[in-house]
Amino acid sequence: MKKYESYKDSDVGWIGEIPSHWSCVKVKHLLRERVDKSEDGIGEPLSMSQKYGLIPTSQMDVVPNLATSYVGAKRTRQGDMVLNKLKAHLGVFALSAYDGLVSPDYAVYYGTGRADLEYLEYLFKTPLYVSEFIKKTTGVAIGFNRLYTDDLFSIPAHYPPMQEQKRIVDYLKDKTLKIEQYVSARERERELLDSLKQSEIANVVTKGLNPNVRMKDSGIPWIGMIPEHWETRTLSQMARVHFISNKNVHHQNLLSLSYGKIVCKDINTTEGLLPASFDNYQIVEDGNIVLRLTDLQNDHKSLRVGLSTQEGIITSAYLAIEAFTGILPKYLYFLLHSIDVKKVFYSMGNGLRQSLNWTELRKLKCIVPPIFEQQVIVDYIEAKLSKIDSCIADLQAEIDYLKEFKQRLISDVVTGQICVAEPQKGEQQ
Repeated sequence: MKKYESYKDSDVGWIGEIPSHWSCVKVKHLLRERVDKSEDGIGEPLSMSQKYGLIPTSQMDVVPNLATSYVGAKRTRQGDMVLNKLKAHLGVFALSAYDGLVSPDYAVYYGTGRADLEYLEYLFKTPLYVSEFIKKTTGVAIGFNRLYTDDLFSIPAHYPPMQEQKRIVDYLKDKTLKIEQYVSARERERELLDSLKQSEIANVVTKGLNPNVRMKDSGIPWIGMIPEHWETRTLSQMARVHFISNKNVHHQNLLSLSYGKIVCKDINTTEGLLPASFDNYQIVEDGNIVLRLTDLQNDHKSLRVGLSTQEGIITSAYLAIEAFTGILPKYLYFLLHSIDVKKVFYSMGNGLRQSLNWTELRKLKCIVPPIFEQQVIVDYIEAKLSKIDSCIADLQAEIDYLKEFKQRLISDVVTGQICVAEPQKGEQQ
């Protein structure tokens, strides 16, 4: 893509050079704050979603507790720019498609007529501006800091002529829509592959690999028919609790259960919530199966079973178990993973309790092939998953690249690094 014919110094250090016919003006010349508040509380409640922008609160993925009264809420008009002051460091700006009511902790702005607000929305979400917003926020810490109007208004902004702003917006709408459509198609492919993977695991781990074997009813509703020579057992007949306290060991290899995998974490990190001491953590070993069986009522999406392939420490809020002799840890893991995917855990404990403990889980009905067959099943699944996971990884890499390309394109276009909208003769700023 080509650059503009000539550039000049913006006189703003963090902005650098801009196209020679652009200007830099403070945001206070481009926006005005709308301070109207509802006296009667009547109107459509709106909430900010980083994914969808400003939408009716009732359409949020997770609907927050609705206020008992919206008296005093801020009014926003269609076309206004709304900022979640607490999330300016994430670039959480959005144009409102509605007349409605927003939280008093949001800031609502309308244009002075000198800027296209869609252009400003693109501009304010670039890493360049988000970085500047972070510098201007005030408060006790990131996550609690706010970007107040006076601070926002003091920030200089790239400022092309109005008609050029509109052409930039039209260009970005077209290009980003095409990128998003392509990304959505790739994400659907990835989801289909992941669904195929889960289906393959569940089928093989419960039916085996011989399509001609005689079958019998397992007596377990979620499993159904199984090979005639397989056994049914309770989980307590296949595994026992594995618990070793870290109190007197002080192991330093910190592990976590994330998306169904046991992963390493930096024990010295300052990010996230970590305890001051790891004395209350437990030690897990290679081959242990870790289950997170808390918050069952509120979270039906997470994968709750992982297989440890190394020794380390993990929170004692999780349950760690070890397979008995005659039960391959990987087979038991694949079986419990299938149980997890089928959401069987949520029906246990009368479906009312938010967590499960070993006393309840030990009664879980499971199936057991002969150990040589367990090994054949494990080998088949691992080979199959390797191919599927490779395809998923390729798709994910493409998705990540496209998302990065989209953000880089937006940033380069709205800051004048590349030219997509030739200035027209006689255009005024």
